[in-house]
Amino acid sequence: MASLSKAGAALAALRQDLVGDVFAPGDPGYDEARTVFNAMIDRRPAVIAQCANASDVVRAVRFGRELDLPIAVRGGGHSVAGTALGDNALVVDLRRMNQVTVDPAAEAARVEGGATMSHLDRATQPYGLATTGGRASTTGVGGFVLGGGSGWLDRAFGLAVDNLLGVELVTADAERVHASADENPELFWALHGGGGNFGVATALTLNLHELPRFSIALLLCLPQFGPDAVRTFREVIRGGPDEASGAVLYVTGPPEPFVPEELVGKLLCGVLVTYAGDEEGLRKLAGPLLALPHEAEIVGPMPYADVQCMLDDPPGLRNYWSAEYLTGLPDDLVDLYCSCADSMPVPTGTQHILFPLGGAIAAGPHDYPVPYRDAPWAVHPFGIWEDPADDERAIAWVRDVRAAVRPWRSGAVYLNFIGDEGGERVSEGLGAGNLLRLEKVKRAYDPDNVFRFNHNIRPV
Repeated sequence: MASLSKAGAALAALRQDLVGDVFAPGDPGYDEARTVFNAMIDRRPAVIAQCANASDVVRAVRFGRELDLPIAVRGGGHSVAGTALGDNALVVDLRRMNQVTVDPAAEAARVEGGATMSHLDRATQPYGLATTGGRASTTGVGGFVLGGGSGWLDRAFGLAVDNLLGVELVTADAERVHASADENPELFWALHGGGGNFGVATALTLNLHELPRFSIALLLCLPQFGPDAVRTFREVIRGGPDEASGAVLYVTGPPEPFVPEELVGKLLCGVLVTYAGDEEGLRKLAGPLLALPHEAEIVGPMPYADVQCMLDDPPGLRNYWSAEYLTGLPDDLVDLYCSCADSMPVPTGTQHILFPLGGAIAAGPHDYPVPYRDAPWAVHPFGIWEDPADDERAIAWVRDVRAAVRPWRSGAVYLNFIGDEGGERVSEGLGAGNLLRLEKVKRAYDPDNVFRFNHNIRPV
């Protein structure tokens, strides 16, 4: 570590040089700047650099290297593991860099590293264009895409990373590089699932698709009808087009106008069908589900950007998630999945999620380090609660769901859906056969493992 006098001088110079703001412990605004959406994360960085542009990022990384500080990168700050922060680290905070530039003729968008899904979706919607995005509008685009990227449109348009055209990156040497299929192709390959291991992504260029219409059907039914609802949803997806997706979600009945008052605060089974098309096509597709007993429904067209806000995870709550990608969805697994909802913490914001893959995901390129693309289904226990007294039971429930479905697990996982679950899970998320190649790219671009607050790939 640098001496106090050297550190003080370097910090003063950073404050002077940066267009954005700099926060250190004791500064007004420091505590607000280090707050992320998951209230379980309470870390105290040495310095937070809120960068206004790519040149600020270069200056910040040089500062961190000068003082031998590890570097965390904050885009949306939506990682359940809190990877946007590190104790005694430099945080490169990109939230001010949130511009989205749409080129409708090229059907592409340049997205700055601090943009959220809401920034992207609202920018592309006026053109009738969209790309695969996270299922929450507050998710940061950079971490989402570079981690693989799963959402309502992935069966139609592929994983988010399948739509990645280029990345503008600041490396651990504070050098600006561009990665694409033609420029630094090995780095570009590694960025397809390798996350923030290789530098700070100051901008991404993404392929867009025509999406003139979007429709949903959301049904809420009593838990005893859950197994029938899941089986019916399974058959709807199996027989439907790639434009169809959605999820089963066991939830606490929300205080919304469409939910009967007596069911608010009670366990319910929700079925959401999303459709990249019009209401007529949706109703034909979801007909078997609409015929089932249910207590509430929303059916009709809805702008995709609005659908993206439906499952937003409010900031300030406690979060613990995990996932298992499955080899199939036989009837006995359906029954087991539904039974796991019986012990779900209620009433809380916790969701017990089951969603389909297939379609363009499975048809996508198999040479990227995203080994879960062949799984047909995934279960995603998503613990959200407010009271720290519920920590033990909420975390235990998530782990119990994982353990229960273990006989059907594929052995691969989407790393953005999990926290710090150890090196073996990182290997499962990247593909064991890809690790050595990824480690060599890491050595080339970050040999000192400066960018270590992530699902870490160690340099070899």
